Amino acid sequence: MALKLRLARHGAKKRPYYRIVVADSRSPRDGRFIQIVGRYNPMLPKDDENRVQLQVDEIKEWLGKGARPTERVARFLGAAGLWDWKHGNNPEKGKPGAKALERIEEKKDKAEARAEAEKEAKEAAAEAKKAAAEAAKEEAAAAKAAAEEAKNAPAEEAAPADEASAAEVPAADAKSEEE
Repeated sequence: MALKLRLARHGAKKRPYYRIVVADSRSPRDGRFIQIVGRYNPMLPKDDENRVQLQVDEIKEWLGKGARPTERVARFLGAAGLWDWKHGNNPEKGKPGAKALERIEEKKDKAEARAEAEKEAKEAAAEAKKAAAEAAKEEAAAAKAAAEEAKNAPAEEAAPADEASAAEVPAADAKSEEE
């Protein structure tokens, strides 16, 4: 049986209150325990003396019997001078796992694909705009040419019409003179 000095959560929802207990390592966090050896109230300010309350004599007794504190309880015991607690250095702890790395790669690939698609869309829009501008220029040129033709066409059509009417007038005059 491995003994642990650990926290057992009590209190209400969003209002935690912990008991520091001696328990078998196989029992549930808030389950059966052997003895309460302290209290921890995280809702109190850090400089409050009632934030962590330890029963020093009983803790020393249980540590002598082979009980091992959890990381958080070891911090409290280290602050009280009962346990030699050293800040752990685990550089692997902050690194993402295999699945998280896969998700990161997928996100990166999707972002690159989206950027590429946006770039292609911008290029296509620019080409379409350029083509529309060229088509508008061609239409304007065609309209200008049509307008020029329309200007020139009535003058050309008017001259033959005038000639024809001039030719008809003398012919009409000639007919009227003959009669």
